[in-house]
Amino acid sequence: MAVAFTREEDYEAQAADLPDRPISPHPNLVTASGLAAIDEALAQARAAYAAAQAQGQVSTDRTAMARATRELRYWSARRANAQLTEPAGPADKAQFGRTVEIEREDGRRQAFRIVGEDEADPANGTISYVSPLARALLGKSVGDVVTVNGAEVEVVGVREAG
Repeated sequence: MAVAFTREEDYEAQAADLPDRPISPHPNLVTASGLAAIDEALAQARAAYAAAQAQGQVSTDRTAMARATRELRYWSARRANAQLTEPAGPADKAQFGRTVEIEREDGRRQAFRIVGEDEADPANGTISYVSPLARALLGKSVGDVVTVNGAEVEVVGVREAG
């Protein structure tokens, strides 16, 4: 059969069969701001789900309902297993929730806050605690040198988030 004769509903049914968003196998450690972001995302997912139901999109636009359902499942699971984690240990050690400033071999300085996976955004200065850089930095102090991806970086500052 030619593609021209394929029913539109067939494409919609395929699009509505969205796979779940993958859930990380790592503990869902979150900062206070990360927990607030999860709560906000969960509220938005609930609102999108309710809107899709109220607008009758279940029968007319199954992809909208599928997206809303998938997001609701994901954020519900992330909220259910979120573990609020505050920095622990000496204030001069790189820890979850703290900002660590590094100097690269080429002299560039960068600062990253070590956060949970859902709140990580390297372009905005946050990295996931399971990232190679964060794993190398955790527990280090000013003056410590670590190797990440074959390059050395030196810890030049550790501070509370902010």
